[in-house]
Amino acid sequence: MIPKLLKHELTFPSPNDANEDGIVAWGGDLSPSRLIRAYQNGIFPWYGKNDPIIWWSTNPRLIMELDDFKLSRSLKKSMKKFEYKFDSNFIEVINNCSKTKRDNQVGTWIQSEIIEAYSVLHDMGIAHSVESYLDGELVGGLYGLTIGKVFCGESMFSLINDASKSAYAILITHLKNWGYDFIDCQVPTNHLKSLGAKEVEREYFLNRLYKVNMDIINHKWAIEDSLVD
Repeated sequence: MIPKLLKHELTFPSPNDANEDGIVAWGGDLSPSRLIRAYQNGIFPWYGKNDPIIWWSTNPRLIMELDDFKLSRSLKKSMKKFEYKFDSNFIEVINNCSKTKRDNQVGTWIQSEIIEAYSVLHDMGIAHSVESYLDGELVGGLYGLTIGKVFCGESMFSLINDASKSAYAILITHLKNWGYDFIDCQVPTNHLKSLGAKEVEREYFLNRLYKVNMDIINHKWAIEDSLVD
C-alpha cells in the first residue's frame, strides 16, 4: 500500500521504499517546507489534473553531469542569436512550460497549484528561471530549484528552434562557475539523453545527493545578457 502523507507532518517515507513505478507516497500539500524536504530527499511531485498529489523517486534516475553536456556545432551557432536572462520572468516561463505539448502525455502536470507553489519558492530564492529572448521577446527557457549543490530541473519550453537548448547551455555554464555538482533531470527522456544526460540507479543518485552539501544555497543569480563565442 502506498503511504499517505498528512498535512501536519512533513516526514517522507524513504525513497528506497518506493514501489516498482517509483511512487513514494501520496497526499500532503505543496507547502514550501514540504517541497524543500522532498527535493532534499530526492523526491518530487508529479500528478495529473483531479488526481491527488503523488510523490516520486524514480528508478532509474536521469542526471546531467555538467561536463557531459553535448554542445553541438549547430547549437553553438544558434546560441549567438539569443539574449539570456535569469529570473527576469519566472511566471511567464512556468506558464509557457505548462502549455507545452509532450509526447505520450495528455494535458499538463503543471497545474495552477503547481505554478503557485513554485512561484512562492521563486520568491524565496529557491526556484529559478533561465530565459532566452529574441528581439526582446521571450521565446524559450526553463525553470528548476537549487537545493544544495544540485540544480533540480523541472521543465522547459521553446517557441522557436533551439531556444530552450540554448538556455540550458547557458545554465550549465553558470552552474559550473558557481560550483554546482550536477543537474537532477528526474524522469528519463530521449531529448535530455541526446544532450548528454545519463540514467543511473536510484541508490547511486541518492548517495550522490547526500554527499553534496544539502543546505539551501541562494546564489545571487545575475540578470544579464550573454553571448557565446
